[in-house]
Amino acid sequence: MEEGLSPLVEIKNLSKAYRRGTQLVPVLEDINLDIAAGEFFALMGPSGSGKSTLLNIVAGIDKADQGTVTVGGVDISRLTEAELARWRSINVGFIFQFYNLIPVLTAFENVELPLLLTSLARKERRQHVETALSIVNLLGRRDHYPSQLSGGEQQRVAIARAVITDPTIIVADEPTGDLDRVSAEDVLRLMARLNKEFGKTIIMVTHDPRAADKAHVVRNLEKGVLNDVHP
Repeated sequence: MEEGLSPLVEIKNLSKAYRRGTQLVPVLEDINLDIAAGEFFALMGPSGSGKSTLLNIVAGIDKADQGTVTVGGVDISRLTEAELARWRSINVGFIFQFYNLIPVLTAFENVELPLLLTSLARKERRQHVETALSIVNLLGRRDHYPSQLSGGEQQRVAIARAVITDPTIIVADEPTGDLDRVSAEDVLRLMARLNKEFGKTIIMVTHDPRAADKAHVVRNLEKGVLNDVHP
């Protein structure tokens, strides 16, 4: 990040623990992290290291026990659940390992879903969806249901859905974890394009070194502690 510029995402002294019976199990310990606008950031680490928990806190799905998370100047750790829900709908695009598409909806309808919460007219929604599906090269599959699409195509639909509201950040939790190598490469190229050509800020959790190679910055999380930049 250039000197003097404020980070888009700023995490300060963040800690999180879960209760297991009578015990408190630390998951994240005193995390401090800045992510610049337009950055492609990858978080690596073994299973159980707290990667997805940290991602969920940044995305406003979970809350920390201590510390603050500021995104675009908004301290989301201070928002109520209702305020967080509205903030997420505007500012966060989600890409999951298992796509999370609605089986009874077509590709078009799955991508359109986030827009149903906006004031856009039907014609405007259609234009936005067609643009998003064109970006992921799936406009010709707009009327297909998830069961009629390959895993790679389903993930591309999920990416189109993630960008449809022009969110502040895109969070991706193991986006290639359920894909074969060829489909994974297609998805990673698409994410890199969204970052480079459209300036999207991407925060990705991954086990895959090939996925991490697409990122500008890679950090490693071990037992809840954020280590130095991954070599």
